[in-house]
Amino acid sequence: MPKIIGFILVKSFEKSYTKQAKEVKDAFRERRNLLLIDSLHPILNNHPLHGKWKGYRSINITGDIRAIYKMEGFIAVFYVIDSHNHLYK
Repeated sequence: MPKIIGFILVKSFEKSYTKQAKEVKDAFRERRNLLLIDSLHPILNNHPLHGKWKGYRSINITGDIRAIYKMEGFIAVFYVIDSHNHLYK
C-alpha cells in the first residue's frame, strides 16, 4: 500500500459526515490523521472491500462506524461514512 500524503472529502462524504454525532466527527478526524501517519495501524482495520465496493477500502472509525475511501495515487479520497449495517446491506 502506498504512503498516503493527503486526502479529499467528496460531496457524498461531506453529506454523510454532517449527519454524524460530534463524537463520530471527532473520531473520524483522529483516524484520518492516523491514516496519514500509519495507514496499516491495527486500530484502523484498514482493508480492501469486495462486491459493490470492490476497489475501495474501509477503515474503522468507531465500533460500528466505517469510512470508505479509494486511493488515487497517494491521495485517499473519502466517499462515505456510515454504520456498518447501512454500508454493507
